[in-house]
Amino acid sequence: MAKKESLIYKSIAVCIFTAMLFACEGNLRDVKEMEKDFLEPQSKVYDLNLFYTDSGFVKANLRSPEMLDFSNREFPFREFPQGIELDFFEEDSSKNTVTSDYAIQYLETGLIDLRQNVSIVTSDSTIMRSPQLYWDQKREWLFTDYNYELQLSNGARNQGEGFDSDQKFNTFNSRTNTGIQYIQDQ
Repeated sequence: MAKKESLIYKSIAVCIFTAMLFACEGNLRDVKEMEKDFLEPQSKVYDLNLFYTDSGFVKANLRSPEMLDFSNREFPFREFPQGIELDFFEEDSSKNTVTSDYAIQYLETGLIDLRQNVSIVTSDSTIMRSPQLYWDQKREWLFTDYNYELQLSNGARNQGEGFDSDQKFNTFNSRTNTGIQYIQDQ
C-alpha cells in the first residue's frame, strides 16, 4: 500500500511539474513579445525636414529620409539609417553643411556618431571628409580615430589619421598628418 501511495504522490508531482512547465512557456512567450515591442523604435519618421529656430531665426535645418526614435530605451537615441544632411546657419546667414550616409544621436550625452562618407563644408569653404566622425554638441567638438582629408579655405590641405577640433576648425589637433600648409611671412 505504501508503494501505491508513493506512486500516486509521484504521479501528482509529475503532473504539477508538467503543468508548471507549460505555464512558464506561455509566460516566456509573452515576455518575448513584450521585449520585441521594446526593441522596436518608439516612432519612425520618413522624409524628415526639421527646422530649429531661435528668436524667429532659423539656426539649423535637418533633412533625412528616415529617423528611428528609440527615446523609450534606458539609454535613449535617434538613428538615421539612411543618413542626414544638416545645415547650420550663422548670425550672418552663412551656412555650414554636414552630410553622412548614417548617423546616430545619443540624447543624454549630446554625442552624434556620423558614419560612412562623412563630409563637412563650412561657410568659408573648408571641407573635411572622413569615414566616421563624432560630434560632441555640448562641447562643440569634433573627433575621429579614422583617416581624414581636410582642405582649408586658404588652399592648405591635410591628410592624416585621427584628429580632434573645435567645430569651426580654429583649433585642430592631428595625430599624424601630411599636407601643404601656407604660412604668412611677417
